[in-house]
Amino acid sequence: MSTITENAQQRTATPFRHDHVGSFLRPEVLKEARARFQNNEISAAELKSIEDQEIIKLVEKQKSVGLKAVTDGEFRRSWWHLDFMWGLDGVEKQTVDQGYLFQGEETRAETARLYGKIGYTGHPFVEHFKFLKQAAGDDAIARQTIPAPAQFLAELQRADNKESTDAFYSSTGDLVEDIAKAYKAAILDLYEAGCRSVQLDDCTWGMLCDKNYWEARQQEGVNVSDITKLYATLNQEAITGLPEDLIITTHVCRGNYHSTWASAGGYEPVAETLFGVDHIDAYYLEFDTDRAGDFAPLRFLKDQQVVLGLHSSKTGELEDKQEIINRIKEAAKYVDINHICLSPQCGFASTEEGNILTEEQQWNKLAFIKEIADEIWK
Repeated sequence: MSTITENAQQRTATPFRHDHVGSFLRPEVLKEARARFQNNEISAAELKSIEDQEIIKLVEKQKSVGLKAVTDGEFRRSWWHLDFMWGLDGVEKQTVDQGYLFQGEETRAETARLYGKIGYTGHPFVEHFKFLKQAAGDDAIARQTIPAPAQFLAELQRADNKESTDAFYSSTGDLVEDIAKAYKAAILDLYEAGCRSVQLDDCTWGMLCDKNYWEARQQEGVNVSDITKLYATLNQEAITGLPEDLIITTHVCRGNYHSTWASAGGYEPVAETLFGVDHIDAYYLEFDTDRAGDFAPLRFLKDQQVVLGLHSSKTGELEDKQEIINRIKEAAKYVDINHICLSPQCGFASTEEGNILTEEQQWNKLAFIKEIADEIWK
């Protein structure tokens, strides 16, 4: 291991050498409170009080396993993406006929649909972040996760939403412009609240890596190369011109629902475009199974950090330590060791249902990741 660790360095900014993607299993007390709120048995204020208490406990637990950047675990959300979209002007929560399809499972059938032009006049996530920052204190960085702009565009253009989207936007260019403006305003609002680390979660690239997906889209007459460029352009526009001390990272996912997945395929088809987006400081990339392909696409990285998701958040079993070290060595053939970090491939609960593992296994996995990172980046 000395061949890759002799010049290995610690980091003082996000992402850190041992990190996580953001969401955590919801404690049973929180699940019960949310259910009671849905049944009108407790008030919104009572639910918030329970969320506050559980987030404070979560932040302290994150610190106890050595994490230097903390999140609120997405404890106030039902989904990793829709809750943010619902908070933008012109967007509403709607039910649809079919949920998102995963391997052997289907999610709740909900979506974000337009009822007017997209805008930004404030967002609940800003107050949520202020609470997180206070809970994080001075010895940890409070990190905010939100879905990427491209993910929002994909949601608005899905078959269930196309009619309503077209009713307000006759031009894709105008739609992209308004999404970018709303996102930039939201991110700047978070910045004013003290946020210096924003993570854009994005499943669109994972789908574009999937051969079956893009072959089906091409049969529909959709040019996947054009979609790839469109997503990159939108994400780029939304983060251009932000303050220099704001760290922007992106997490690329292949689906993470109740320990199942949605897409498969290596990064090669999208790597050059994905890693060519300016002003992204790091990429959290899924690499826990062969569904993500090999490390060769990492050659397109520039000065960004890459957070290798070599550990699975879908199972509680710990990976083989030497195998993880060997894979880091393999990745280091394409990326300097000081541009590599380590994490689970995704969050532990992208939706409130959560993955199939225990809270104890969740924390053991993060402690295990730290143990490996500490050996490499001494």
